[in-house]
Amino acid sequence: MIVNVLKLSVLFAGITFICSCSKNDIPPTNFKVKTVLAGSSVSTPYGDGSGVATFNLTADNADYYQIYVPDDNGTVTLHNPKGGDLNYTFSKNGGKNSTYTVQASACNSTGSTNTNLETTIYYAQPKSDVLYWKTNPSANTYFTRQSVGLNFSHTTNANKTIAVDSTQTYQKIDGFGFALTGGSATLINGLSSTNKTSLLKELFTSDSTNIGVSYLRISIGASDLSDHAFSYDEVAGDSTLQNFSIDEEMKDLIPVLKEIVQLNPTIKIIATPWSAPAWMKTNGNYSGGSLKTECYDVYARYFVKYIQAMQAEGIPIEAVTPQNEPLNASNNPAMVMLANEQNNFIKNYLALQFKANNIKAKIIVYDHNLDVPEYAEQILSDPTTYNLVDGSAFHLYSGNISTMSKVHDKYPDKSLYFTEQYTASTGNFAGDLQWHIQTLIIGATRNWSKNVIEWNLASNPELGPHTIGGCSTCLGAITISGGSVTKRNVSYYIIAHASKFVRPGASRISSTDFGDLPNVAFKNSDGTKVLVVLNNTSTTQTFNLQFNGKTVSPVLEAGSVGTFVW
Repeated sequence: MIVNVLKLSVLFAGITFICSCSKNDIPPTNFKVKTVLAGSSVSTPYGDGSGVATFNLTADNADYYQIYVPDDNGTVTLHNPKGGDLNYTFSKNGGKNSTYTVQASACNSTGSTNTNLETTIYYAQPKSDVLYWKTNPSANTYFTRQSVGLNFSHTTNANKTIAVDSTQTYQKIDGFGFALTGGSATLINGLSSTNKTSLLKELFTSDSTNIGVSYLRISIGASDLSDHAFSYDEVAGDSTLQNFSIDEEMKDLIPVLKEIVQLNPTIKIIATPWSAPAWMKTNGNYSGGSLKTECYDVYARYFVKYIQAMQAEGIPIEAVTPQNEPLNASNNPAMVMLANEQNNFIKNYLALQFKANNIKAKIIVYDHNLDVPEYAEQILSDPTTYNLVDGSAFHLYSGNISTMSKVHDKYPDKSLYFTEQYTASTGNFAGDLQWHIQTLIIGATRNWSKNVIEWNLASNPELGPHTIGGCSTCLGAITISGGSVTKRNVSYYIIAHASKFVRPGASRISSTDFGDLPNVAFKNSDGTKVLVVLNNTSTTQTFNLQFNGKTVSPVLEAGSVGTFVW
């Protein structure tokens, strides 16, 4: 039990409230309040965890007494002119000490005499079979464990029932996380040593209230959220790659990644280029153009050198995609790579170089929007390439998330990944929370995705760094300014609701889906079960969570998301 010393202080007195009692000429006088916490002792000065406080109130010329706690809008009244005891149970913020401002009043028909008391009390978490974490934007509740006892029973009622069945399993889950862009790394690495370590622990460990990010996406060379465009070999015509170097990443990205790997050695990292070096491209620029046919071999060796260089720094690359958004020519950097070109590059160059150099990183195709699934399907339909790649990756700036299931149905032995979706600075927290939870955390995984990655991890108040022409409205999961983290934004909470509890190696399991209560369930390798639920209605919903014939009945407010763990 966490304990501390009770603090009780009179902040102000003598404020007059309108009261209606028997006739008196003056408000109550000689008002005295004594506070006793249940179970308080030298070893437990905050109380015994019941949250019960007894307020003894007396006054001259009073008709009745009230205790009001603004923090949870709770009021108790004593109708005894002589005074006496009023009990109040503080039941918020289970498992920790909390300080409340308590308003005590002695009233008569003339008015009231009032005292504000600052009361610190310990409330233990109630016994609960199911742990419940919630984000409710309308109540300013952000990824907070709820102090409520949810205990399984055989009770039946008329509520909608989400039945979870752990015997029916689907895909394995690799993890949830963010794109650690070059700009994100610069901002994080610019924090003080203490602030940086604290932030990385919060993001990449899962104990306490930390959120357990388990999957990262990084760029091979610059992305549009780097402060400038660059590659790892700027020497034109360097066909032997003697000038290849990842020194550009030694400033920020690699130091940050090293700390992350130390905190979470099993972190999965997928790496993606936004462009080949400009001299390998048909237009000689970082934006637009295509990979020259005569540069396919050198570019495949470029990937090998990259993976080897990162490995030498202690950073394992789990997978690569040959090109970010290969049908998008307008970003900076960007490069067009049509499906037949990517198939040729993988089959005849990249996979051969990986095999020759004992590179174990997975090759994942496409990495673009779900409105053109034919791109991935064309590559997977090649029987040779099919055996060389792990699966396909998608974004959802166009298309429908259900298309992932259509690709799965055609190629059920190949993995699916969701690798990018951004939240915009012009967006709305509540609306973005609902859309991303329903469409990605729930929708992508229900449609066979092994991961969900939000774009991007960090931005400054000006929504940078980014290249000239790069995204100027991309809102980071966190905002960093003046050497400190100033805000946690909506994508932080979107990912947290899954990443903390659904650990790598978990399996998606069956759960009853409702349009107004969309949800998805998982079973971790340690046997724990996780259910993520969104209330997609305009009213508070009480529903049943049913498992093995027993139920609990949580309450979820409109627009809120809850994660339930048992």
